[in-house]
Amino acid sequence: MRITLNRRDWLRLGLAGIPWLSSPLGAKTPVLAGKAKSVLLVYTSGGMSQFESWDPKPNAPAEVRGAFGSIATSVPGIRFGELMPRVASLANRMTVIRSMSHDDLDHGSAAYLTLTGQPHARKSSNPLPTPNDFPTQSAILRRLRPAKNLPYTAVHLNGPLLAPQLPSVGQNAGFLGRACEPLILGDVTDELPMLQGLEPRAELPKLRLDSRRSLLNQLQGATALLSNLPATVERDPLNRQAYELLSTPSATRAFDLEDEPERVRDRYGRNRAGQACLLARRLVERGVPWVTVFFNHGIRGQDKSPNDTDEYGWDTHNDIFQSMRDHLMPRFDLGFSALLEDMEQRGLLETTLVVCLGEFGRAPRVALEPRFDGATPGRKHWGMCYSIAMAGAGVTRGATYGSSDKIGAYPSLNPVTPPDVMATLFHALGIDPAGHFQDLANRPVPITSGKPLLGLFA
Repeated sequence: MRITLNRRDWLRLGLAGIPWLSSPLGAKTPVLAGKAKSVLLVYTSGGMSQFESWDPKPNAPAEVRGAFGSIATSVPGIRFGELMPRVASLANRMTVIRSMSHDDLDHGSAAYLTLTGQPHARKSSNPLPTPNDFPTQSAILRRLRPAKNLPYTAVHLNGPLLAPQLPSVGQNAGFLGRACEPLILGDVTDELPMLQGLEPRAELPKLRLDSRRSLLNQLQGATALLSNLPATVERDPLNRQAYELLSTPSATRAFDLEDEPERVRDRYGRNRAGQACLLARRLVERGVPWVTVFFNHGIRGQDKSPNDTDEYGWDTHNDIFQSMRDHLMPRFDLGFSALLEDMEQRGLLETTLVVCLGEFGRAPRVALEPRFDGATPGRKHWGMCYSIAMAGAGVTRGATYGSSDKIGAYPSLNPVTPPDVMATLFHALGIDPAGHFQDLANRPVPITSGKPLLGLFA
């Protein structure tokens, strides 16, 4: 099923009582109220190949098609790569966008574009994060609409994202300061407590915790002359978030995967990615507005750890077919399908927008690249055409949006950019993507230059 809007659709959208929502600056723009209470991003770090997943080309030449075939999905006429049968059975729950496109050619700056909706000044590079970076999407949400009853508006799991070996740009609060930073958790399968250093201590009852907080407040009052220093400004909200987390048992219990039945943990997969997806569901269930799962914490850890599937990323310049068959696709097929099934069974998919995306896709030609490790061919970076998937919060079920040409090189219908995706996420949350947020100096900053994909929504 391909989504298109005809004249009658546009008239219906334009005349059927669209509410007028005020932007943060007061400008009124017609926006459809969003159904989403939460956004859950599953980020496939390194550039997942669309040819082996969402957009196979079974009729293309072998050097384009690759080593694997395609399979029918639960939606007639839509086919996925043969390595994800579980996800294929759930195609009737999602829309696949097959016409993503941009011109950034390296992981760091492309991740920045994907996670902030802004092009980096150093396009096609792997720059280091700076305090002047644009904020990640979840930090903008924290600035616009902080969670009322939770210490954190956003949580990033299985992070930070490494590109290639150092933390990537695009996943921090940037010029919004540390008060808007998401909570970042690494390997959720680690035997150490996930919130190490924040777990309640038996010898520290609530009364003593409150007295320590009172003492801290007194000390902060005595340093009022320092109140305008950036370090002080940032420290106070961080202290407040930590105390709120300590004093909210229901919040800390959300991070305890031991509460889940063994069969549920097994269904997601006993690995970093699968258990991070499970924890994401638990956090959404408790009302966290934004959760990002870095399905692969590194883009290309297989060079140093070829026998550790947890270290694999989707940057498959060489050995793509072995990597996809033995490591990447079985784990993705298991974990992502478990997430969608679990979310639907619990009624969470109605109010959660689930998005699976990465920084770009792979090239429409299989070739050996001598500059990279590996003995068999792979696919190089390709941002001009790739695929992502969305489900929940009113997204049309069992559909595709846009299309690629016959060899998957360029969009042939309805090209979509990362800023458009960002606009769609905020639209789903009921926030006007054409509005603004204020930086720390109260200057207005546009949320995004993208346009929401209204045709995605049923």
